[in-house]
Amino acid sequence: MKLFYNGLAALMAAVVLSGCASVGKGVAEAFLEKQQATDTRLCEIWGKPFNGLAPYLDNQHGKMKVLMVHGVGNHLPGYSTEFVEKLARELDLPVMAREYKTISLTDRFKQGKDLGNLRITRLLSKDLHKELLFYELAWSAITAKQKDVLAYDNSGEYSFRRAEVNDLMKKFSNNTGPDPIIYLGDSREDILVSFAQAFCWMTKSNWDKLPDDVTQACSFNDDSDISNLFNDHYAFVSHSLGSRITIDGMQRIASLINNRDADFRDAVRQKEIPVYMLSNQLPMLQLGLKLPEVSKQQAAYCRPKGEKYAGRILTKMPLIAFSDPNDLLSYAIPHGFVDKYLDSRLCIEVTNVNINVASIFDAFGLGKLANPLDAHVGYAKDDRVVALIAKGLGNKNTSKIVKDRCRWVETID
Repeated sequence: MKLFYNGLAALMAAVVLSGCASVGKGVAEAFLEKQQATDTRLCEIWGKPFNGLAPYLDNQHGKMKVLMVHGVGNHLPGYSTEFVEKLARELDLPVMAREYKTISLTDRFKQGKDLGNLRITRLLSKDLHKELLFYELAWSAITAKQKDVLAYDNSGEYSFRRAEVNDLMKKFSNNTGPDPIIYLGDSREDILVSFAQAFCWMTKSNWDKLPDDVTQACSFNDDSDISNLFNDHYAFVSHSLGSRITIDGMQRIASLINNRDADFRDAVRQKEIPVYMLSNQLPMLQLGLKLPEVSKQQAAYCRPKGEKYAGRILTKMPLIAFSDPNDLLSYAIPHGFVDKYLDSRLCIEVTNVNINVASIFDAFGLGKLANPLDAHVGYAKDDRVVALIAKGLGNKNTSKIVKDRCRWVETID
């Protein structure tokens, strides 16, 4: 009988505790849902107006071509699909080519070297008058083999000894942590060549003449590039380490451009190429790098009356740097950084976007909390970020969500 009452007591205790847990969970969920009901995430912008992609989609004025460069971690082709689809909706491009095209990148001088993958998607308006070619660069194949040295740490021999959450965090660290270190080593040149190859393919002939499912190197030494360079419009979208790769890649092209013919140099010098940097890391990744070949001379190279204006690489490179304050790996671009640390010939102009892409919660009186991982990877999913890239700021096309949800402080010279 005693055993029966003890068992009954245990059962009742379990029911009570279960009920308390359910009530507690319900209270917690209701509390969090209430906080999510009104989206008060900040969006603050400091900089000049910019156009976004929308004004350049009309085929009569050349093609609009966008290159995406990913950050740390292994990335398979297709990693940008969610972003591409959101961008297409924002730009009202509901038509897509039935199949994308892929090019396995390699070095012109070392044929057969694996420099990653370039995947091209064609997006069009319903009447086919507007077009966007989206180039997705997956360069992580270059660093993947070197990270095999840590593969043992992900095996059952070691991983089962960790708590489950810690094991997930350690595997994430093993996948992403080595990339900035590898980038500062011998693989840096291969990654920059991969970027240059992707940019080279952007300047090539349009969709119908692009190769597909091939391993092939691209060369700028082709006269057919010139008309495309004059007529087409280009933009980069980068994430975390990809921002450093994009800037270093353009600085590398700047160092080589004097070896090209005058027509090529003139075509590039007339271009304005914006870079939309998601989770910008330029300040952190500047650590340990040498200063650029040309710095602290922006006025001389970038103003039409400057004494070195003819020696510029681009007419302008606007950097739109998106940073979530709760992203532990992201930084705004501070005053004076561009002048000291980036090549003056790129004529860089900065817009800082301070934006919460991760939700912030009140942790039951313990303080405000935001998931730092969501804050690092959530940019491409955020409607405000996509709207700014698609339709810009301070122009007639600016999206309603940006006007309603973002505070803009316009800067002037």
